[in-house]
Amino acid sequence: MIRLCDRLKQLRQEKHLRQDQLAALVGVTKSTISTWESDLRQPSYESLLRIADIYHVTTDYLLGRSDDRLLDLSGLTAVEAALVSELVASMTAKNQKMEEYR
Repeated sequence: MIRLCDRLKQLRQEKHLRQDQLAALVGVTKSTISTWESDLRQPSYESLLRIADIYHVTTDYLLGRSDDRLLDLSGLTAVEAALVSELVASMTAKNQKMEEYR
């Protein structure tokens, strides 16, 4: 089973983000990101949800409970699925803007 600290670092590197950039997106300090990636501390529930949204993965993926990165929308109504899609599009646009500042 893959550890949370390894998934966090892997995803950050895949997105070409520095720890300080991820910290700004999550709303924590760079040192907090470092402690998570070093397995010294664990993210709060709220932070874990923010990270999942930033990377467009499930919390199960982050926690190593699943290797599936994508969200399963099959149990949602059309309206709920549309809201999730809107959220993903909004977060993608936000992340693209953050990359422009690098």
